[in-house]
Amino acid sequence: MTIDAAQQQVDNWIKTVGVRYFNELTNLGILMEEVGELSRLMVRTYGEQSFKESDKGKDIADEMADILWVLICLANQTGVNLTEAFKKNMEKKNNRDFLRHQHNKKIQ
Repeated sequence: MTIDAAQQQVDNWIKTVGVRYFNELTNLGILMEEVGELSRLMVRTYGEQSFKESDKGKDIADEMADILWVLICLANQTGVNLTEAFKKNMEKKNNRDFLRHQHNKKIQ
């Protein structure tokens, strides 16, 4: 699936099943909640914290998909074409960071 197709699919779902988009600030809050849920699971999976009963059955991929869903909602609401935005962002990173990381002694 392309990013454009994902944006269309989310928009269609919102308009047919979800009734309407939550407002942008509500979706921003939901995005932060979803990032927190991913953080909690990552810390327990790869960090030093132990799992609690309430963490069981949670899936990193599903948490990432929740984040992507809300990000797509925000993009749709604000008129952002994520495909174009990502292309521009990659160009920026390629131009700005072309040699930056190769000379970083901290990661070699």
